[in-house]
Amino acid sequence: MVQQMASQGRTELVEGLMAGFPQVPREAVIKEDLLRGGMAFDESALSGNEDGDVKPKSYFIFSFDHRTLPELGAAALNRPPEEIVLTGGPYELRRTVVSVRVNPASPYLVRAGEDGALGLYLDGVRIADVGLPPMPDYYRHTLSNGKSVMEVAPTIQWGYLVYLTVFRVCQYFGAKEECQYCDINHNWRQHKAAGRPYTGVKPVEEVLEALEIIDRHDTARTSQAYTLTGGAITSHIGGRDEADFYGQYAKAIEERFPGRWIGKVVAQALPKDDVQRFHDYGVRIYHPNFEVWDRRLFELYCPGKERYVGREEWHRRILDSTEVFGARNVIPNFVAGVEMAEPYGFSSVAEAIGSTGEGLRFFMSHGVVPRFTTWCPEPTTPLGKANPHGAPLEYHIRLLETYRATLEDFGLASPPGYGPPGPGRAVFSVSSFMDSLPAAEPEQEPVAP
Repeated sequence: MVQQMASQGRTELVEGLMAGFPQVPREAVIKEDLLRGGMAFDESALSGNEDGDVKPKSYFIFSFDHRTLPELGAAALNRPPEEIVLTGGPYELRRTVVSVRVNPASPYLVRAGEDGALGLYLDGVRIADVGLPPMPDYYRHTLSNGKSVMEVAPTIQWGYLVYLTVFRVCQYFGAKEECQYCDINHNWRQHKAAGRPYTGVKPVEEVLEALEIIDRHDTARTSQAYTLTGGAITSHIGGRDEADFYGQYAKAIEERFPGRWIGKVVAQALPKDDVQRFHDYGVRIYHPNFEVWDRRLFELYCPGKERYVGREEWHRRILDSTEVFGARNVIPNFVAGVEMAEPYGFSSVAEAIGSTGEGLRFFMSHGVVPRFTTWCPEPTTPLGKANPHGAPLEYHIRLLETYRATLEDFGLASPPGYGPPGPGRAVFSVSSFMDSLPAAEPEQEPVAP
């Protein structure tokens, strides 16, 4: 299946899947292909970095690129945009926000046409108009120590989410502990090697100062949520364990800006008492990511998490955390596509979807709605090296179909804290699950028990 699909022309593959899965929005088919395989940029489409009029890619936690910085050429010196928005073209695309993952070898190219307007080209044919995120006013200001807001508190999802990676390395370290698809530690090293500012542990005071600048200049209130995240903490940082380390930021933010943003934290699946501390500090959405469902693949791909916690205990803690946050506000992520990574993954799309669907049913039967990030096979990771093309596009399209069907089977709605669902409305940029769900009324801020 994988070899057959790789040998097809990309346009033929995309249009075949659009025809074969008409219930999946055509926007999602294009978006998933861009996320799994990346996009190339002509120099006419690069951002101008922090001095330009376009919001540049911030590299907020992972590289999300198909090449290392030294291999990106012009895109390493003059950054690409954080995201692009697609509209129109022969597929009549509704507004679709896509996270930028750079791949100079991609058949998708963003460039200016003869009229000067940017477009997305596939196999040399223009298939969509491309909009770029404008440089926000708050990015034009610096902290009192000279650091940029983009370095301390970048925003993604077309400005909806403030992404606070307050610990930029992971204490699961080395081949025997690092997750096999994750390049957080390498991303830290490559930015430091390139001489870019890339703060390892962000002081609470810097985060508050950056948020104050955002709050002052974001007069339209486009930013509606923040995520606290970073690497796993297996011991302590500054004398604090994981719950207290990440929780201290939430406590400070909520005291300074009560109710301004929906507070979210991405952390390990922690014991219930630690989870309670998150809630007490003011966090309202908890993301204890389960990464991959299959037992064997979890043990192989997440050796540190298996060693320190274990898959069964990880899942038990996820369900226990619903007693603190409420099931709707516990939203574990998985990395969609690693199920098919060679040499250990499933060899057929049907098997992989069967496994992933089993995980979705397990969590949704308890009222927990997972979300997912489309796997980007970063080249410095073991799975990225072995699988430079990622998972087949068919897997991603069938996953969207399965996700929506399972959600409907259990009578559940899209998770809170991700902006509006629906094609043409969604802003979540690193997978198409929100684009693939029916449009709904604006979400209410989550309220935990």
